[in-house]
Amino acid sequence: RTPLLFAISPSVIPPSADWPANISVTGYFFLDDQAYQPPEALSTFLAAGAPPVCVSFGSMVHQDAEKIGKTLFEAFSTRNERAIILTGWGGWKPVSPPENMLYLESAPHSWLLPRCKSFIHHGGAGTTAAGLRAGIPSIVVPHAADQPFWGRRVQALGVGPAPIPIKHLSASRLLSALAEAENPTMIRAAQALGAKIRAENGLATAIRLIEQEKVRFTLKNTNL
Repeated sequence: RTPLLFAISPSVIPPSADWPANISVTGYFFLDDQAYQPPEALSTFLAAGAPPVCVSFGSMVHQDAEKIGKTLFEAFSTRNERAIILTGWGGWKPVSPPENMLYLESAPHSWLLPRCKSFIHHGGAGTTAAGLRAGIPSIVVPHAADQPFWGRRVQALGVGPAPIPIKHLSASRLLSALAEAENPTMIRAAQALGAKIRAENGLATAIRLIEQEKVRFTLKNTNL
């Protein structure tokens, strides 16, 4: 059978005992930007207070982007919560953001998330992986595709509250989720899972498994 390598942390989806031998869970593949230099506005904002909440809906473009942006604005204004909103492709931002909110088009998750206290995102597989590795609670707001699955998985692992589908997003729901993400038990669970993921090397594991398969294939064909 063709070998199948699942680039997911075994701490997030453990291999099942009934999976065939050709399936391996290697751990995540991460490609970090080692040369990233934050803009002055980002460095200044991070240095000005406590770790903020990060919001990123990645490449999601929603027809109600303004409504979603205003919902986020209302929630963070109500709590006077420090927040960094990565607007991405479809983001909205106010004309004059308040001091407790910084709007940026993008920033590398590998650099930014370890400097934040929690992460609101759409639940894409890669974005979820980045949030889990950072060791901070995730609040997943699924838009489509596999995102509801990852939102439920985050909840099941105890590292985030129940996902909030984008069509049900409201300031009150977001405020409840933000409060839940400050539960010490959830914070400790996120930190522990993050440490496990950072100790893994999915790419090295995948290379090793591919090399082993290449040796087996060579021996098989030599014996023929």
